[in-house]
Amino acid sequence: MSHMWTFQRVGGLDQVVFNSSDDIINLADLDPKLWVALSCPTTGLNFDERTLALLDVDQDGRIRIPDILDAISWTKDKVLSFDKILQSSDILPLTQIDTATKSGQKLLVTAHSILANLNKNQQDFLTQDDVQQAIKINAGKLYNGDLIFPPAPELSATMQTFIQSAIKVIGAEKDMSGQAGINLDIATTFVNNLQTWQQWQTDISKTETPFGDNRAEIWKLVQILKPKIDDYFLRIELAQYAPQAQTALNVDEKYIVPTENGLLSDDALAELPLSKIDTNSTLDLVNGLNPLWKDKVSQFKSLVASSLANPDQLSQAEWQHIQTSLQAYTKLINSKPEMAKIKVTIAPTASIADLPAPLIASLTDKQLLNEFQHMVEQDNQTPISAADVLVLEKLVLFHKHLYRLLVNFTSFADFFSLENTAAFQLGKLYIDGRCATLCVAVDNIAKHSTLANYSELCLLYCECTRHGQKQLIAAAITAGQGDLLIEGRNGVFIDTEGNDWDANVVKIISKPISIQQAVWAPYQRIGRLITEQINKWASSKDANIEKSSAQVIQNPENKFDIGKSVGVFAAIGLAIGAIGTALATIFQAIFSLTWWQFPLVIIGLFLIISGPSVILAWLKLRRRTLGPLLEASGWAINGQVKINLLLGGLLTSKAELPPNAKRNLRDPMRKRSRKPLIAFILAILIGIGIAGGWLWHKGYFNQYLEPQKQQQISNNTNTQK
Repeated sequence: MSHMWTFQRVGGLDQVVFNSSDDIINLADLDPKLWVALSCPTTGLNFDERTLALLDVDQDGRIRIPDILDAISWTKDKVLSFDKILQSSDILPLTQIDTATKSGQKLLVTAHSILANLNKNQQDFLTQDDVQQAIKINAGKLYNGDLIFPPAPELSATMQTFIQSAIKVIGAEKDMSGQAGINLDIATTFVNNLQTWQQWQTDISKTETPFGDNRAEIWKLVQILKPKIDDYFLRIELAQYAPQAQTALNVDEKYIVPTENGLLSDDALAELPLSKIDTNSTLDLVNGLNPLWKDKVSQFKSLVASSLANPDQLSQAEWQHIQTSLQAYTKLINSKPEMAKIKVTIAPTASIADLPAPLIASLTDKQLLNEFQHMVEQDNQTPISAADVLVLEKLVLFHKHLYRLLVNFTSFADFFSLENTAAFQLGKLYIDGRCATLCVAVDNIAKHSTLANYSELCLLYCECTRHGQKQLIAAAITAGQGDLLIEGRNGVFIDTEGNDWDANVVKIISKPISIQQAVWAPYQRIGRLITEQINKWASSKDANIEKSSAQVIQNPENKFDIGKSVGVFAAIGLAIGAIGTALATIFQAIFSLTWWQFPLVIIGLFLIISGPSVILAWLKLRRRTLGPLLEASGWAINGQVKINLLLGGLLTSKAELPPNAKRNLRDPMRKRSRKPLIAFILAILIGIGIAGGWLWHKGYFNQYLEPQKQQQISNNTNTQK
């Protein structure tokens, strides 16, 4: 490889940097393993939809590396330089069109024709809007160069019928206006199929049978009745062979007994023999027939009566003769020709058999196909050809969006730039005083969350609604805390076009969000645990009081007996004593420390409580990656694409006051009371008590207490004497 590439290490990956047009032109030589993405879906992206549709040539809903390389190669043949593409310019200068080839010269002529139709003769460039206006103007014309004709009112009634019939039988394509129409390929296939069908019908009509014009109807009845008549004659042969089995060969009574609703089941009756089984070798076509088959047998009798010795009886030999007489007809019917099919955008809704025979005869007129061919030739000579306009549209769109596609596919430069929005970022979710900018599209929450869970990101799955429209997103929360992030909370989602959607959290994948959350998480858990235990204790005591009160009211003799409660009071006293002893031990250990040891104890306690939580959170935060999140949305990513703490803090912003804002801490809604003063005084007293205890423990008061102790000892001695 002679080309010198530049790579930048971002997100744990080496990502290619596009510094010049040569980098784009030589992209086919770059190892696919060095591309950040291998494929992506054409939906759920913050990208021009029309450009994605043009890139997806095979229309499989995905963009792959070959699609992008084909787009680069196609664009390279149409322009003189790729320098403007690096700028993602909205305009395509006409001087950029390569006129060295006939196709390039034709594109330039078409571009000037478009500008002339738009009264922009002095303009020397094209924009996407110019091309869209040209397409819209041409779409309303019958001869617009798209070589597709809908059944427009400008056409003759016969031609309209021809086009409508072809659409029903073969299918249709959409013209520039979006209407269903046919091209020359569809028209030719339609006429050829009509001629094949017509020849087949002619051959059928020439087939000799003893039944004349009734052969088609008789053939259909034979196909319907054949299983039942064959079954009847087989049962007759068995009855003649074994007369004792005649009863079993007939109808069992249980099949003709009404069901619970009082009705007979048609399905059950249809499975019974066609007529009563006896030793008579003919089928009575009038009497004793199964009610469900009687009408068809009567119709069959009226059509074949001339071929029967007895019009009311059908022998097995006559039945075989009728089938033999129709063998040639049956063979021709079963040799129905295969109709040609072509690939169309709009599928057919009918078959040639649904068209009346007179209509088929009129549509096979060669004059109609010749007239349609003349229309196509005239449309092909339109000064502004639809095909050329579409080529210009593709060139303008690739000129504008190709570079942005590369920095969102080959690399994720837009995502890591922190100034632009990546193609997979659909907007911003505002919730709980935060703004999450990493919001991706979701089709199925259950399926998406299974894979996205491996991203180690805290994800909020939201159902967004706006004016009857609905979409699902997954928003990554990468800063702040998650205490108030619960299912059912509402927020607002702002898409990239500035539209606001009502967002409702329907599912949460809980993961560590930040170091701050990890620091306070143990204390919050302890606080919740204490609160829950107090609530349980208070609830149980309240229930016991209610129960005791109810017992006293129901039985006044149950009075309070202090003798029985002595043990309870003793237990309470022991508990209070144990608590006091424990507190005294703790305070004694604390007071035994020197002043410089107090901060170390506090820091040690903090590390013991918060340390494990912070370490675990830090390890998980380091594993946060973008790959599984995008993979769950249909991307194929080369690598993990890590999201470090810095990037995580930037992807989710918290509410902050403006730099020059002023804050008034005087809250008019706050109640004024003496509680703060009382609390302040109590705090001072507690502080004095703690300081005094510490000084007493260190012996600072011994010099004052010693004379008093000696005086007390002297007084006690005198008293004893």
